[in-house]
Amino acid sequence: MTEAEGLFLYDTARKIRTGNAIVEVGSWKGKSTICLGNGSRDGNKIKIFAVDPHIGSSEHHKMFGKVDTFEEFKQNINKAGIAEFVEPIRDTSENAAKNFNQRIEFAFIDGAHEYGFVRLDFKLWFPKVMNDGVLAFHDSWHFIGPNLATAIPILTSSKIKNPRLVDTITYFEKVEKNSLFDRFRNIGFFIYRTLFGISGFLRLKYQGSKVI
Repeated sequence: MTEAEGLFLYDTARKIRTGNAIVEVGSWKGKSTICLGNGSRDGNKIKIFAVDPHIGSSEHHKMFGKVDTFEEFKQNINKAGIAEFVEPIRDTSENAAKNFNQRIEFAFIDGAHEYGFVRLDFKLWFPKVMNDGVLAFHDSWHFIGPNLATAIPILTSSKIKNPRLVDTITYFEKVEKNSLFDRFRNIGFFIYRTLFGISGFLRLKYQGSKVI
């Protein structure tokens, strides 16, 4: 997570209105949760529901093998002084969504990056985000799963407007119904993100080739 991404999470959480909630899908060891928690603490003390089974995704298993990050997550949250604003939900995104009935003003999706999982997260949580709320996805242009899972609704949904990019985070507003102008802007954003992603991928590849 970059500095700009962390600041985006902080600023967004700080502005969430009293009585609404934040949902984070994919907490890992708590870095993004802490950014959200700091914003909540400095704003309206909004509750953050941090959803993660804490056994890692397939990506984590390839890198680390079997993991259990829950205790480290809680230690990091306590050390940051934001535990009172965070309610951990140690479960899958699908199970957590079944009975979730809080008013969600902001949802941050950063779970497993395979297309099927990201698409499922969108289908589970987008309907639960309030109109004029925001849905955000991490790693949205350099991982094919988040890329496709966000591109399709941006290009086709009548309930999305004002998509934006902060480094690798794509975020957009949910509305009752967008306008024709909004849809053209969504298409323009998709073209921009595609070009940005190609140049970003080439930069990453070049930087990698320079590492000794």
